[in-house]
Amino acid sequence: MEEPENGDQISLEEAKAINPKYGLGDVVETEIDTKNLGRISAQNAKQVIIQGIREYERDMVFNEYRDRQHEILNCIVARVDGRGAALSVEGKTEVYLVTGEQIPGEVLREGMRVKVYVVEVRNSTKGPQIMISRTHPGLVRRLFELEVPEIFDGTVEIRSIAREAGSRSKVAVWSNDPGVDPIGACIGAKGGRVANIVNELRGEKIDIVRWSEEPEKYIAAALSPAEVIKVMPIDDRSCRVVVPDDQLSLAIGKEGQNARLAAKLTGWKIDIKAESAPDAYDY
Repeated sequence: MEEPENGDQISLEEAKAINPKYGLGDVVETEIDTKNLGRISAQNAKQVIIQGIREYERDMVFNEYRDRQHEILNCIVARVDGRGAALSVEGKTEVYLVTGEQIPGEVLREGMRVKVYVVEVRNSTKGPQIMISRTHPGLVRRLFELEVPEIFDGTVEIRSIAREAGSRSKVAVWSNDPGVDPIGACIGAKGGRVANIVNELRGEKIDIVRWSEEPEKYIAAALSPAEVIKVMPIDDRSCRVVVPDDQLSLAIGKEGQNARLAAKLTGWKIDIKAESAPDAYDY
């Protein structure tokens, strides 16, 4: 530049005095005669160079992974300790998966291949921090994008995901093409597509439901595999659902999981009643 703005820059005139070939924006190289440097000066110079290299490497890692935020990383387990597991990404970067972000019950072993979701990438004084997870709902979304071409190209959309990692997920899907069945596209031939996702999630069950702009239809679908007789909106985002007596346990689910996930998926508070309940239709 014509006038230097900081200590890392020199003027164009000074650069051309070193070598006339230099122009604006060029990196100027100069030789240092180490014979004139004392031992302490040489050590200081070495430390400055090493520090500069480390900062450059940290910046490179941050810039690369900042662009991969909310994406999937393919990793190999490098080592496992009491706090979690160190994972190697493409053999050049190491990320750390803490125990709390591992799928419950999952046992990671050295050499295993796993996919992780990049939740956030931060830059700190200690270098870039790559926050990764295998419990985040975003991992389910990205796995469906990898396995289902119709989701990747936008024909089928994932409208909502509710997840209890390691146990069950519900995924609401919608097709922008009337000729494409969104549920069938996600399941795949002989269930192959969803099976690949279930395997990656270590057996986690996945319910794929049809999204609808009509709350009654959407809520009934979200409670699958239970059958629903009627959905009655009570007020804003709250409803009563009536199910056959023999479907009550299935609708609620073990420890309330099915009802809980359905509520989370739809954003509605759901009160489930058996058909024979005296107050089933009172609200």
